[in-house]
Amino acid sequence: MIELFTTRTPNGFKVTIALEELHLPYTVRVLDLRAGEQKQDWFLAINPNGRIPAIVDHNNSKLAVFESGAILVYLAEKTGRLLPPDGKARYAVMQWLMFQMGGIGPMMGQANVFYRYFPEKIPAAISRYQNESRRLFEVLNRRLGEAEWLGGDYSIADIANWAWVRTHEWSGTSIDGLEHVQRWCKAMEERPACQRGVQIPPPRETAQPTDVLKTGQTIVTL
Repeated sequence: MIELFTTRTPNGFKVTIALEELHLPYTVRVLDLRAGEQKQDWFLAINPNGRIPAIVDHNNSKLAVFESGAILVYLAEKTGRLLPPDGKARYAVMQWLMFQMGGIGPMMGQANVFYRYFPEKIPAAISRYQNESRRLFEVLNRRLGEAEWLGGDYSIADIANWAWVRTHEWSGTSIDGLEHVQRWCKAMEERPACQRGVQIPPPRETAQPTDVLKTGQTIVTL
């Protein structure tokens, strides 16, 4: 059984989508970030960086894995799906996964901070991160004009990038005119595993402390 520690963020949704796609049984513990639960000693023993998501694989000597990209690779390798085992195809996926980890995620994250949360509006900072996010979307668009999926076949690279790109409006960044990104987003939105993954954990207004949700082979306990 995979134990997932997470909350409702793009990085968290990467893992829930992958778990749903791979039909792996898992449980969810939702961390209270506002209360600083992610900084408590018990969680730092799982992820020394004190961030979500993280997993513990109780079927593999209680192996703990943190960093969402590393978790995606681990789950793909565990099941032999969503990541080619070797060669050119593997690195096609890995490079687009790293593109998200090093570009899309950090730039959109900073856009969110300065556009939504920072107490002082700093136009130069807002513009800088929104423009860089848009530039990265344009890179995705060019790639998706060449192939249906980022790595050629559907993979963890698509999951990682879409978990962030789907929130572009929250970052104040448009995908207007990016027809290939729009086509890809629609294809991702139509995948049942993506639909389920972005509802785990459920929105705060609908979640109940004793909820037990069952979707296929998945068992999620909140």
